[in-house]
Amino acid sequence: MALGTATVSYELRFDAGRICLDLLATSHPFEHLDSLPPLCAWITGSGLVPAGTALAHADDSWLVGFLELRRSVGLLVHGRLAPPEARTPAYDLALARVNDLARAAPPAPRAVPGEDGSLVRELSGPPVCAALLAAVARDTVELLTDPAARAGLRQCEGDNCPIVYVDTSRGRRRRWCSSEVCGNRERVARHRRRVALTRA
Repeated sequence: MALGTATVSYELRFDAGRICLDLLATSHPFEHLDSLPPLCAWITGSGLVPAGTALAHADDSWLVGFLELRRSVGLLVHGRLAPPEARTPAYDLALARVNDLARAAPPAPRAVPGEDGSLVRELSGPPVCAALLAAVARDTVELLTDPAARAGLRQCEGDNCPIVYVDTSRGRRRRWCSSEVCGNRERVARHRRRVALTRA
């Protein structure tokens, strides 16, 4: 699990298996993207831009754009986990929005020599919000149109945990978004139940 892989400590998670699902995780257990600094940390931590990429030009419209995209991704992913007849008109609107955002070109990478002479990735210019949103929207399209990835979509079995992840474990037996978070809570609860039964 990659908790706090961003350069600042905003308790961001990057363990859902896809960038679009990591974006969904920013709303649980509380709103993580409540201002620009955590959004910029998420953009860097998710790998949308290389570490060290300047994002000082980001403004509040970026926050609005990412929150709107997150809402659309959530409708599509949770709609995918529900039976087709349970999908609402909002699902179709979310699909149209994600498709529209995916049409823009994502940030253009280039390889440049690093300090030690090996090639490192950087962007050809400062990233614009539309390009970053396009990268997440394209990840969503790829996830929902790839039969193997779709088959691995799971919702965490933890108590009241809405996080969705791609299960790539052997035998597809992963039950929780994180063994260290929800898995640990379940193990502790199981232990307490056993202790209570032995005392009874």
